[in-house]
Amino acid sequence: MIKNHPENFVANKRRYIYILLGLIINLCLGSVYSWSVFRKPLEQLFKLSATESSLPYMFFLVFYAILMPLAGRVLDKFGPRMVSIVGGILVGIGWILAGFSNGLINLILGYGIIAGTGVGIAYGVPIAVSAKWFEDKRGFAVGLTVLGFGMSPLITAPIARKLIQMYGPLLTFKILGVVFLIIIILLSIPLKFPFREVKTDEEFKTKKDKLSYSPSEMVKTKTFWALWFCFVIGTLSGLMAIGISSPVGQEIIKLSAETSALSVSIFAIFNGIGRPFFGWLVDKITPRFAAIFNFSLMFLASMGMLFAKEKMTLLFMITFSLLWLSLGGWLSIAPTATAQFFGTIHYSKNYGILFTGYGVGALLGNLMSGKIRDIFGSYIFNFYITAILSIIGIIIILFYLKPTRKYE
Repeated sequence: MIKNHPENFVANKRRYIYILLGLIINLCLGSVYSWSVFRKPLEQLFKLSATESSLPYMFFLVFYAILMPLAGRVLDKFGPRMVSIVGGILVGIGWILAGFSNGLINLILGYGIIAGTGVGIAYGVPIAVSAKWFEDKRGFAVGLTVLGFGMSPLITAPIARKLIQMYGPLLTFKILGVVFLIIIILLSIPLKFPFREVKTDEEFKTKKDKLSYSPSEMVKTKTFWALWFCFVIGTLSGLMAIGISSPVGQEIIKLSAETSALSVSIFAIFNGIGRPFFGWLVDKITPRFAAIFNFSLMFLASMGMLFAKEKMTLLFMITFSLLWLSLGGWLSIAPTATAQFFGTIHYSKNYGILFTGYGVGALLGNLMSGKIRDIFGSYIFNFYITAILSIIGIIIILFYLKPTRKYE
């Protein structure tokens, strides 16, 4: 709860600027979702297999997820401005170093580990800022903030594709790295949390707010583990789809490289829309029913792709749009559910812990998608897995994803 401190009367009127700043920062951070545009050029340049070309993307997502809990622990201590700037510096350096790669190891180190670490540090900052400024409509505000992450490929995929055509993938890494470095640092400077009087948190403690779970208390609840496993399923399926979008378009539907890159941009619109839409849905129908709806869409999309054949462009566009929408939804459902189930006092730390599920989903999804392609010769078998997982997710939600009451 934000006290009516004098600083907040003025700041409250300007609080929407934090959503805009977070959205633009996330446009830079979310460029990882354009990775599929780089895969074919890098496979040709360094003679990589499908599994190998997924490794920088996989390492990026894993380090992104690993650093989220650590960043959450220092966010309240050092403040959003400093944490976001440090993350932005690492993002830029990682992309630039990837541009000097002479093989897969350097790509993994620069793009996967360093840039992924930077995104892990910076990503939670705009979310935490929005969650604390908009306690009255948290789901929608968080959804709009992370909209930029999901919408990023709409802008970065065609730009990257054009730059790759003109200069090759390595110089493209360098150019985008410099741009991201400058933008993230400049837009991080205004970020701050609302002023809170010390007694505000004391009042919460005195009242023993049912929702004020510490991290150690949170991880002992069935609700947390249900949410964590559902987050793993949602991100595994969604990130698997995102990582193979362009190759699937080219290999199964027989689209050109340019058309496949354009389709990634269109999918990004749905990924972006999924964030405020599911944020709004969580506010309206609770995280539980929003999550069931999300997995239902994922199941329908997975089943649709099992019937995909050459030139079935419309089916490809519909099914992958739904898969990207579903992933975008989980990037709103998870943070909003964390605040609703476990409170905002320890929000940064709690969501950081939950976000490890994203890393697990990224690791499993990317290893599976590449291996399935290498073993069976087609990406289509991935969608049997996502269909089954979506059913498992619905079952977990029905039995275990329920609000807990700490002091009842």
